[in-house]
Amino acid sequence: MPDRRLAVVSGGATGIGAAVAEGLGEDGYDVIVIGRRADLLDKAAARIGADLGRPGSVEAVPADLTDPAQLGRVVDAVGGRTVDIVVNNAGGYLSGDSSSLDGVAALWRASLDSNVLTAVLLTEALRPALRRPGGRVVLISSIAAQRGGGGPYSAAKAALHGWAYHLAQELGPEEITVNVVSPGYVVDTEFFAGRMTPEGHQRRVDATLVKRAGQPSEIASAIRYLASPAAGYVTGQVLGVNGGSVFGR
Repeated sequence: MPDRRLAVVSGGATGIGAAVAEGLGEDGYDVIVIGRRADLLDKAAARIGADLGRPGSVEAVPADLTDPAQLGRVVDAVGGRTVDIVVNNAGGYLSGDSSSLDGVAALWRASLDSNVLTAVLLTEALRPALRRPGGRVVLISSIAAQRGGGGPYSAAKAALHGWAYHLAQELGPEEITVNVVSPGYVVDTEFFAGRMTPEGHQRRVDATLVKRAGQPSEIASAIRYLASPAAGYVTGQVLGVNGGSVFGR
């Protein structure tokens, strides 16, 4: 199929990233998924391609996006194709020893690298390949950016908002949109990695207006909308998908 649409999704092996890859695949995109764990990434790409009935339409590219030298793997995988949408989903909550200033500095640097630098480097690496007009850049933030409570994680996710506004201004004249999707409490991800208790789960559910947790597919649906022609006039926005636990501003 000539000029098949192409999506690039970081953090695409599990959870929200895998759901985004599958959702965009259902919309007809070929998808490149990026992650650090090659085994999980390969399995996800094979599973999604099989589910779509288009084996090979989802390509796994293992890379640590905090390392500029490894971005070449992604650029090589794109080849000469045009990129229709970049979804920056890589990142997560990191813990560390904060008992010393050295520990604090290391934790903050790691959090900023994981959640901000990954998005900046991937977007900049693929910026020349973005479709003009009509390209899309989506950054995955967090409810923690808007209400706090996550220390360096909250700060790193909030930094994405400011950068998104800047990037939207830069790319708007080329009719490339830049938006942030900010999820609330979403189950079936690796985010809490064994840290969630039944009490913590219930507290987060009770904080929503709809009295339930979100699903990765619901975050993917928001991104599918932003990727669609219907969202061509939406840019520089933070779209909260959080069950009403934090109101938009």
